Amino acid sequence: MARITKKQRKKQLKHDAFRDTTMDFYDRLSHRTEGRGRAILYVAVALVAAAILFSVYSWWSGRRADEARLALGKAIEIADAPVVTGTPLPNETGPTFPNERERAQKAVEEFQKVQSKYGAPFNELARYFAAVNLLTVDRNKGLSELDAISKGGNAEVSARAKFALAQSKEADAQYDAAAALYQELLQGKDKVVSDNTLNLRLANVYERQDKKDEAANLLFRMIEASRKEQQDKKEGKTATESASIRAAADKLQTLSPERYAQLPPEPVAKNAPPF
Repeated sequence: MARITKKQRKKQLKHDAFRDTTMDFYDRLSHRTEGRGRAILYVAVALVAAAILFSVYSWWSGRRADEARLALGKAIEIADAPVVTGTPLPNETGPTFPNERERAQKAVEEFQKVQSKYGAPFNELARYFAAVNLLTVDRNKGLSELDAISKGGNAEVSARAKFALAQSKEADAQYDAAAALYQELLQGKDKVVSDNTLNLRLANVYERQDKKDEAANLLFRMIEASRKEQQDKKEGKTATESASIRAAADKLQTLSPERYAQLPPEPVAKNAPPF
């Protein structure tokens, strides 16, 4: 048997000391995690499963939203389809209807399908569009639906429903009710419909109620504020009046030429030609 030299023995002792230190650390670590391995495995599997489920849900919800948009777009296409009497034009590729009632009925059916199949916000939009088209098919039912939608749910859809309801009341000569709804929209926080549009409709109601002074004052304030705002803009900005302001100016000129003459001058666009 070969003799072990002092040098070999010293080297072996160092190796054993390293092994003992390493194994001691491993033993302590094993002792600390003893009984936890299964739990750690469960947590890891749960995290992976959650990530997979989230990916699947994101894919599914995105696909579902795309389906809802397509269905809503199809219903809107029907609601906007032309009414054609006689033979349709040869280049007409979309749907056509012989009268507005049939078109509205078909649109209501399509919007109601979207409403029943998909979640928010698509079902709320679909309900609003269905109610608007119901005005042609069953006016009382359409008005009832618009009234219900205007009182809750999505704020933007609610405001649009209230505006449609106000227009319907105005068309039915229910001017007090129409004026109240326009004023509610003017005081509301959700400016889905512009103040200028609302003020123009309210002035029209005042005129129908034979409140010409109130109508003229409202139109005057509306136009004056717009023109002053345009004049106060920095140089280089184009000064143009909106369609509602131009319509208000035309109405005021007819309704009260005296008040119209008191308006500040119409803004002129920068660098506009002198002719």
